[in-house]
Amino acid sequence: MTDFAKQVLGIAQKIQSEIDEEFKPPVETQKARTSQVIDMTLFKGVKHSLWVVANQINGAYENALYDACAVMIRRLLESLIIECFEYHKIASKIKNSSDDYLYLKELIIAMLNEPIWQGNQGSLGRNVKKALPKLKELGDFSAHDRRFNAYRNDIDNLKSDIRVVFQALIDLANLKNPTS
Repeated sequence: MTDFAKQVLGIAQKIQSEIDEEFKPPVETQKARTSQVIDMTLFKGVKHSLWVVANQINGAYENALYDACAVMIRRLLESLIIECFEYHKIASKIKNSSDDYLYLKELIIAMLNEPIWQGNQGSLGRNVKKALPKLKELGDFSAHDRRFNAYRNDIDNLKSDIRVVFQALIDLANLKNPTS
């Protein structure tokens, strides 16, 4: 390679490096343009970390990243269930002997069988009880089934379940009024 060719290659590599740096995605999650899966007013005033996940669900959907959307729905479901148990100071019921939280399947079983939700603290309701396993199932397929790819209709068919479940869990975890 000639000296001239080496100089041109060096300049080209420098330009490419500058272009790569200039067009990197933002450091933080940007606000989704729409609320097509989750109405973000539902997450107004909740913990920032939960708001970010809800926002990422909408952003993934907007960009046709339906497996990512389904996995994030699963993640938010798991987080909200844990929030419910922590708020009511019964998190020990969803931990194993190593003090780690149980897997989502066991979290859902614990959620469905927890007597406190039937008392003065509120009720899960029939629709929530039916929807919990459906949200988990789609997230599991997208995360763990190497031959499955989620499509828009997979998410669209669960939108009302998503709304009902997340609203109920936000209420049970008292996430809208954390000082009450």
